[in-house]
Amino acid sequence: MAKRLLILGVFLAILAGAGFYFAGVHDKAAAAAAEGGPPPAASVAVLEIQPTKIIYTESLPGRITPYRQAQIRPQVDGIITQRLFEEGADVKKGDQLYQIDDARYKALLNSAMADLKSAQANIKSTEARAERYKDLVKIKAVSQQEYDDAVAALDQSRAGIAVAEAAVAIAQVNLDYTKVYAPIDGRIGKSLVTEGALVTANQTQNLAVITQLDPVFVDMQQSGSEAMDLRTRMMDTDVVPVEIQMSEATNAEAYPHLATLKFSEVTIDETTGSIALRAQVANPKGLLLPGLFVRANLQLGEEEALLVPQRATTRTPDGGLSVWVVGEGNKAQLRQIKTSGAYNSNWIVTEGIQAGDSVIVEGYQKIGPDAPLNPTPWKQAENTSAAPMDAPMDAPPETQGETVQNAQEQPTPVAPEEAPMDAPTPTQDDTQPTQE
Repeated sequence: MAKRLLILGVFLAILAGAGFYFAGVHDKAAAAAAEGGPPPAASVAVLEIQPTKIIYTESLPGRITPYRQAQIRPQVDGIITQRLFEEGADVKKGDQLYQIDDARYKALLNSAMADLKSAQANIKSTEARAERYKDLVKIKAVSQQEYDDAVAALDQSRAGIAVAEAAVAIAQVNLDYTKVYAPIDGRIGKSLVTEGALVTANQTQNLAVITQLDPVFVDMQQSGSEAMDLRTRMMDTDVVPVEIQMSEATNAEAYPHLATLKFSEVTIDETTGSIALRAQVANPKGLLLPGLFVRANLQLGEEEALLVPQRATTRTPDGGLSVWVVGEGNKAQLRQIKTSGAYNSNWIVTEGIQAGDSVIVEGYQKIGPDAPLNPTPWKQAENTSAAPMDAPMDAPPETQGETVQNAQEQPTPVAPEEAPMDAPTPTQDDTQPTQE
C-alpha cells in the first residue's frame, strides 16, 4: 500500500510541474504580444532581375518526308523477264530496272516501218503524175479536174507517209517502254513483282518505289492562333534555322545538321485549325527516314527578355502566375505577372515586374504581405541540388498552402489527463497484506 501511495505522489508532482511550465510560457507570449514588438525578419534568397539576351525558339512536332519519291509502274503490257537491280540499293537516274517481253513490240515496229516504206513507194508515182498534168493542163491536153485529182492524190500520199511515220514512232516508244528505267536518283525498295509476272499499263500496283533521302523535308503543323506571332517574327529574318531532335522527346539527341525553313502555307486548314510549315535538311548518311517523327526547334532570332525562375512562381486561383518581390524597406510584396512562354527553366515575363526588381526564389513559403525580410543573393549552382522541391507549378494554391503549412506546423505538447499506459500497476503483493 505504501508503494502505491508513493507512485501516486510522484505522478501528482509531475502534473504540477507541467502546469507551472505551460503557464510561464503563456505569460511570456502574452507579455511579448502586449509589448507590440516587430516579428523577426525572414531569411529569403532573392534574384535581381536583369534583361537577358535569349534565342527565341518555337518548338513544333514534325515528320520527315522524302525530297523526291517515284513509284515505278509499267507503261506497256507484258511479262516481266528480268529484274536488273538489288533491292535496297542506290540507283541512278537512267538505270534499267526491269525488262518486259518485247517480242510483240518489235513486230509492231517492223510492221509500222513496212507501212512507211509502202507509203514512200506510192508517193513517187503520184508525184510524177501531178508533175505531168501540170504541164498538160497548160496546153489544154487534160482537163482541170484531172489535174486537181492528181494534186489531191499527191497530198493524200504525203499524209499517208506522215501517218506511217507516226505509227513507227509510236511503235518505237512502246518498244522502249519494255525497258523500265529509274526516273530519279535515290534508294530503291523491295520489288513487288518477280520475273514471270504479267503487268499492264493501267495497273494500280507499282513495281517498286525509289526514294531520294538527301536532302529530306521536315513537315510541321502549328495552331492558327499562334501563327500570327510566328509570321511576325519570321518577317525580320531572311533565313530561319531549324534544329532537329531525333525524336519527339524534349531531351532527345540533336541532329548534327541544321535545317532551313523553306515556306509556310498561306491558308489555315479549316478542319484542323493549323498551318503547315516545311523545312529542308541535309541527310548525307540517311539517318532521317521518311515517316520518322521528330521535334523541330525554329530559331527566330535573339531578343532581350526578363527571365524569372519557374520555381519562384506560384499559381493563383484563376490559373495565373504570381511572384514575391522585395519592396521598399525590405518588405514582401506579391505581384501578378504575365508570361509569353518558357525558356529553359524560366518564364519569359512581359508584365508585372521590371528590370532591377528582386524576386524571392527561396523562402517565400513562410512570408506574407509586408513581412520584414532579410534578403540574400540566390546562388543557383549551390541551391540546385540542396534546395527542397517547391509545390508543383500546376498545383492549386490551396495545395501549395497546405504543403507550406504542414512544413511549418510544430507539434504542441498536451498535458496528460490519464496515467500513462506503461505506469506500474499494483501487484498482488501490494493489494494483499503480507504474512508478517
